[in-house]
Amino acid sequence: MLILLPPSEGKAARGTSKLRRLSFPELASPREKVLDALVTLCRTDEARAVLGLSDGQAGDLVRNGELHTALALPVAELYTGVLYDNLGLSTLSPEARRRADRRIVVFSGLWGLLRLTDRVPPYRLSMGVRLPPMGGLAAFWRPSITAALEPVKGLVVDMRSATYAAAWQPGERSVTVRVLREEDGRRTVVSHMAKATRGAVARALAESADRPRNPHELAEVLTGLGHRAELGAPPRPGRPWTLDVIVTS
Repeated sequence: MLILLPPSEGKAARGTSKLRRLSFPELASPREKVLDALVTLCRTDEARAVLGLSDGQAGDLVRNGELHTALALPVAELYTGVLYDNLGLSTLSPEARRRADRRIVVFSGLWGLLRLTDRVPPYRLSMGVRLPPMGGLAAFWRPSITAALEPVKGLVVDMRSATYAAAWQPGERSVTVRVLREEDGRRTVVSHMAKATRGAVARALAESADRPRNPHELAEVLTGLGHRAELGAPPRPGRPWTLDVIVTS
């Protein structure tokens, strides 16, 4: 089983070691191209507009410009957003943490794909950026990510945002997890609560020794773990299943 997560905008301020380690070695060439292009861009006046940064985020340009020599830290310690707060990697048991390390893959505009045990420096680059000279990063990464992940067998639990989902579509073997808030009989999508709930779902799947092999088994596992989950079939062949996780507060 693969659990696909987006990165978070919130990241640790700095790395702790010169040691870098990256899984998916087949992505080395596109990673180098994106890294070089980002460092070059961040030394120009156009960088802030291209990256969609505010005046208060000017420090991210400096950090990006120093990526070739910046200190790194484990991916498990890099992301600090709501999803990762609720995933709570640091408080998992050793066995659950090993499952998380095996199952979770983080999509990244800079690195393509990351495992929790990889070591990279803090950076700022969304998959939605059009980075000169390669253009849209989702389209740039798609062939390389597809080649890296298609051979990986098993169920795919997809909790990425749309920006990162554009870089790879796993098809019918995947389940897109949606979070809906139910109030007075009506259901609505709420993004902040969705991040927290997806983090909680990812944690539950890491803590569980169950190994769901298909969407139906996934829904059963999450229901057994206390989540209110409703499975929806693909709208047409080749599209993913949907799993609505219903929250009330």
